[in-house]
Amino acid sequence: MLNNENKIERILEKRILRIENRIFKNKRVLFFLCSFFYVLFSHSQCAMCRAALESEEGGVQAQAINDGIVYLMVIPYVLVAAAAYAIYRIKFAKKKEEM
Repeated sequence: MLNNENKIERILEKRILRIENRIFKNKRVLFFLCSFFYVLFSHSQCAMCRAALESEEGGVQAQAINDGIVYLMVIPYVLVAAAAYAIYRIKFAKKKEEM
């Protein structure tokens, strides 16, 4: 009786592992597709920016827009770094008080 139960348990474990592997593979495929389509849509530009950049030949305005994009991109990183540093200081201040 125990031998049959062990066989059934092993069969069920194998089936569960196969199902989990399929789910994992499906998640990877879904992640890849979402990442791929995100990249496709990220190369767009608004009509006003495109018209402003194409009308000027000197490239000064294009450089200004690129600088603005970099400025806007850096702000979230600085905020996250400041929050991480504050959390780090609070965490280690508690450890020093406990000792």
